[in-house]
Amino acid sequence: MPRTIFCEHQKREAEGLDFVPYPGELGQRIYAHIGKPAWAAWLAHQTMLINENRLSPRDPKHRAFLEKELQKYLFEGNTDKPAGYTAEE
Repeated sequence: MPRTIFCEHQKREAEGLDFVPYPGELGQRIYAHIGKPAWAAWLAHQTMLINENRLSPRDPKHRAFLEKELQKYLFEGNTDKPAGYTAEE
């Protein structure tokens, strides 16, 4: 039976993640309070950020930026698209 949690991002009950998706305390917080649909939405948003800003996950500055955006996206709900971003149709 899947684990059910109250998703802080979606503000409703959702299926919980199967594993801790991120290291450390933040990963534990995500596991405890973020559902699968919200995590999938973050992964899509993260991909857009990496592509639009030409980020490298190997660069410590870029990783720090992505971690800040992760927290804003999942827990604060106030993220912005990169300047000039237009979704493909």
